[in-house]
Order: sequence, then structure tokens, then C-alpha cells
Amino acid sequence: MCGIVGILGREPVAPALIDALKRLEYRGYDSAGVATLENGRLTRLRASGKLRNLQDKLKETPLSGHIGLGHTRWATHGRPNENNAHPHANDRVAVVHNGIIENFRELREELTAKGHVFATETDSEAVAHLVAEEMRQGSKPREAVAAALGRLKGAFALVFLFDGELDLLIGARRGSPLAVGWGDDGVYLGSDALALAPFAKEIAYLEEDDWVTLTREKTTFFDAAGRIVERARRPLQAGSLMVDKGNYRHYMAKEIHEQPEVVGRTLAHYLDLASGTARLPFDLAFDAKALSRVTISACGTAFYAGLVARYWLERFARLSVEIDIASEFRYREAPLPEGGLMIVVSQSGETADTLAALRYAKAHGQHVLSIVNVETSTIARESDTVAQTLAGPEIGVASTKAFTCQLAVFACLALALGRARGVLTEEREKELVAELIATPGLMAQVLKDEARIEPVARDVARASSVLYLGRGPSYPLALEGALKLKELSYIHAEGYAAGELKHGPIALIDFAMPVIVLAPHDASLEKTVSNLQEVAARGGHLILIGPESARVAASAELAGFIEMPEVAAGAFAALVYAVPAQLLAYHVAVFMGKDVDQPRNLAKSVTVE
Repeated sequence: MCGIVGILGREPVAPALIDALKRLEYRGYDSAGVATLENGRLTRLRASGKLRNLQDKLKETPLSGHIGLGHTRWATHGRPNENNAHPHANDRVAVVHNGIIENFRELREELTAKGHVFATETDSEAVAHLVAEEMRQGSKPREAVAAALGRLKGAFALVFLFDGELDLLIGARRGSPLAVGWGDDGVYLGSDALALAPFAKEIAYLEEDDWVTLTREKTTFFDAAGRIVERARRPLQAGSLMVDKGNYRHYMAKEIHEQPEVVGRTLAHYLDLASGTARLPFDLAFDAKALSRVTISACGTAFYAGLVARYWLERFARLSVEIDIASEFRYREAPLPEGGLMIVVSQSGETADTLAALRYAKAHGQHVLSIVNVETSTIARESDTVAQTLAGPEIGVASTKAFTCQLAVFACLALALGRARGVLTEEREKELVAELIATPGLMAQVLKDEARIEPVARDVARASSVLYLGRGPSYPLALEGALKLKELSYIHAEGYAAGELKHGPIALIDFAMPVIVLAPHDASLEKTVSNLQEVAARGGHLILIGPESARVAASAELAGFIEMPEVAAGAFAALVYAVPAQLLAYHVAVFMGKDVDQPRNLAKSVTVE
């Protein structure tokens, strides 16, 4: 996650901006920048590489403005260089941005036709020009931002600084966190409470689709409709060294809600958003056309990510995929094809069984690609190629954002291999990339409707056993949903391929056992609905997670319905449907009074066999 800081102070803010950005270095970044108002005029300093390079520039060109923005960037759209570093600016406004603007190409074309000149390769610059165009038409800064927000598609956190406006900052969020802080020396905006801890005594978080105006004397929050709203302020521990839970009860809740941002960041790291193609940030050290088989090994939730990936790799890259639980893989003495590809998946990069599988594969001449969240981990160091997920620290023991980021990497890898093998046309690749780019916004949409899940969770909390059903990529998602419920609530749960229902599990159906059906609007929907009706015919306790069209097609009495967007990312619906599965397990556990962040008997990283 990139880092955002904004300060409206009474002294020069550049030193405090640097201090705050240093506290966000744990997120990872490749460039940094600040913007202040010097004698009322927008002034920027940016540098590629580490913050010390920006500090050196500040020594050469000191900034004395009392209002400013700061940003650390991990390259998503556009190369990691000084020109693409934030803040982005024109003669009217500077902006810092986390997330992805899905419709930036259309905005860029429209604004270019109106005479705007773009200087970077980023999607973020379109926001600055869009606001500037509104101001050119006579709008004041607040009006310009409100109008621009209504035109943006995607997930984002934004902070704006305006030329000549010495007492105004504006922030906004959709699917990416942003907080306001109040201290003795000023008011602050930040993407993480950690950045604000040295300065702020109180903090409040923007809710989904909120935007906020800051002056030294007044802070005003607005909702998506432009209505003035109140947001709760709470004390902030100065000097905090912990990753903060924000305004969430648990780290897990925060991490679920971070998914639009971190999935967007991961996707943008592996896709060329401008050309609509997969763009791996590393060279394939093997001949993709010569591959005959891919082997995947992982444990727990990472294993289920691999199961989803099997569908994508076989469908889009036309590769046969073998997948096995890491704790079983090396003991099978599995034969591996000469020069084959082994993919190992681990959030921590330290999972003992997965590491053992990696070493077995290397000993048998496999090229090893690891998908990990920690690039300095043992698995990363021992791999030939590392595909890092950009989930940031995951504190909750039950994996959420690491899982969806693993899915994002797998999706991009499947498209890249499909292109390299000549089995994906350019047109089809662009269609699939567009579906992927839409996923963060769809995830944010589901999170916005979280309240609908709570009554369903209260119903499930009364059960002693739960069955999850799904077809295609939703089958491993059913396994993952069942695992989450087991981990967090200690309720027995099982996931099944819906087509296997009549081969045994249907004997369990009664009025007391919830049957949770994952039914995205895909090629399997008709068959999934058929399985749902089989449960209904036997008096089953049905809960449907799907679009309205699935509910209508089911024409059955439902005990619960979690409505999803009608078109939820097409082939990559698993990324979006992971969110309600996680939220359902979370709310069941909360309702039952369980320790959500540290479930009994579980550890975050399993480093022994």
C-alpha cells in the first residue's frame, strides 16, 4: 500500500511530512514526494528510490510552507521513476492517490481533447486534471472535487492541495483507507494512523465514499450524496509503533476492508493498465511454450488459492495443472516432468511443509516460482523467481487479504502464460484484464453492503454444522469459506463441489443445517441452481450468495440471501465472492464472542511440520 500524508500546520510542514512517511516505509515503496504552498504557489519535490533521496533534495531546496502533502509510491501504473512519483500537479491542484482509477483512459482522452497536457504514465494524474478542468469551468475547490469524485470509477484514497488556498486540504476515500487527525500544531490526513501518531491526539476515519474538507479551524465530513455527516473521533496513542486497527474492532475486519486497495495494488503491479495486457515484473526463466504441466503446492488457505488458479491456468494458458497439499506432496515421491514449473504459495514465506515441497521440486530439476507476501522470506530466497503479493502486513491469524492478493497474482500469471504460449488473442486478453481491473471496485461495493450479512451470520451462529457448495472456481471458494468458519467460530463446516451433492452429502440435509451456496452469474449458474433446488426439495436451510438473477432462477424459499453485483468480474468472480465468505465467518465469530484475531490453537505462520 502506498503511503499518504497531508498536514495543515502552523510551522513549516516538510520535516513532519518526511517523518510521517518514514513511519509508512514498512508498506514498501519505490519513490516519494512532497508538495507545499510556497508563498501561496504549489511547489513539488520528488525523488525515485528511498526517502533519503528526497531528504537530500529538501536540503538543497528547503520548503517552508505551512501546508502540504507527502506520498510514498509503489509503482502500479507507470514505471518507478521520479516523473511518475506523487504528488501529481498542474497549475491549480496537486493530488496524492492510493488505488486504481479504472476509467482513467477515458478521462485522459476527454481531458486531452480539452487541451490538458499529461506529463506522466499514471492513472493518478487524470484526477488532478479532472479537478483542474472543473475549476477552469468556474467551480471552487470543494465543488470541483465533489464533481470529480462522481466521475471516478475504482478504489482510491485521495488528498488534494490547491494553488493559492493556504487553509484548505480535501480528502476522499472509496475502498482505500484514509483518516483525519487533530493535534496541538495542526490537522492531518493519512492513509495509516501510524503516520499520524507522532502529531495527532485524536483521529477519525472516513467511511466508504466519504470526503472531507480541512481548515485549521474546522473539519467537515460529507457522505457520497454530499450531506454533512459526523464521524467519531477517538484518542490516538502518540508514538504508537503498532500497525493500527483503525476504527475496526479487529485486525481481521480492517484487513478484509483493505482488500480493494491491496488487490488493486497487486493487480497494477502485474498488469499494464494502459495497454490492457498482463505485464509480469520479472522474466520467465523458462520456455512457456515448452511447458507441459504446472505443479502447485501450498497449505491451508494458500492451497485453496492454488485450487482456484488451476481453473485459470488450464482455461487461459491451456496448461495441465497438478496441485497437492504441501504436507503430502514430497512424501508421495511424485514424478515431475523435466524442466517443469513448480509454483509454491505461502503468505509468510516460512511455511515448513511448503518449503520442504520447494526443496523437493528443486532437487528434481523444476523451475520454482514462489508467490509470497514477504520478499525476504526463506521461500523467496530459495526460489528461482518470486511473485510478491502486495498485501502489506496481515496481523489476523485467519488469512484474508493475503488470499485475495494470491488470487490476483495467479490471475495475472495465467494471462501472461496464455499470451506467451500463444493461446490468448490480444482482444481476449484485453477483455480479461478489464474484468480483473474491475474487481477492486466490486469488492468495495460488497463491503459497502456489509450490514446485510450480519442477520445471516446470526442465523448461521446457531448451527452445529454448515455445508458450503460451489461449482468451478467457486468450489475451492466453498472450501475456503468452510475453513474460515471453522477457524473463527469453531463450528464444523465442509465445502463440496455442488455436483457431488448427490454422491453423499445430500444425506446430511435437514432444516437445521445451513447450506451456503456460492452462485456467481457464470457458465455454471444453471447447474448450481439445480443443486440448490435439490436442497430446497429436501427442506434444507438454504443461504444463497449470488446476484438477484440467481435468486430468481432458484425460485426456492431461502433462509438467507447475500446479494452480489449482477456481473461480478466475470471469469474472476472468485476474487469478489471471497469477500462475503470472509465477512460471514467474521460476523458469526463476533456474534459468538470468539477471539477473531487469534483463534484457539492456530498460529499465523506454521514453521514446523
